[in-house]
Amino acid sequence: MQVYIMRHGEAQNFVEQGKRDDSQRALTAQGKIEAKMMATWLQKMKINPTQVFVSPYVRAQQTCAIATALMQTAITTLDFITPSGDAKQVHDFIDGWCSEQLEAPTEQEQSLLIISHMPLVSYLVAELTQSSNTPIFATAGIAHIDYDIEKMQGSLQRLVSPIELC
Repeated sequence: MQVYIMRHGEAQNFVEQGKRDDSQRALTAQGKIEAKMMATWLQKMKINPTQVFVSPYVRAQQTCAIATALMQTAITTLDFITPSGDAKQVHDFIDGWCSEQLEAPTEQEQSLLIISHMPLVSYLVAELTQSSNTPIFATAGIAHIDYDIEKMQGSLQRLVSPIELC
């Protein structure tokens, strides 16, 4: 199973937003550009996930809409993959989802894209790879994990950011 973990693009700060509700912060113009750059990278790498799980926060939803615009994939919003989400809970959820995929095998390798926030994305990479290192994600950065469903752990293959694509 190939797992891709993406941080949302650059978001407005509270002053730009004019409110104090973190869940309502939208992408900036730069954040939209970053998401488009990573969408192009995903397309170039022929990454078309079977399933996308996305945070309910506005900036993650906007990133998801941009990143998946050219994909045919199932998209599900999960309330527990917010900035303060629990990486262990997400790992357990992913393992449950993977088990369901094993019961309905296909010829194509299954893949998963998760679009969420710091610090959850960093903790999730460490949780899924059983590493003590938590990578710092640039906005719209994507971590690629080669995940072994049987062992319930994977290895970090790469971490790509929009800056690297310039």
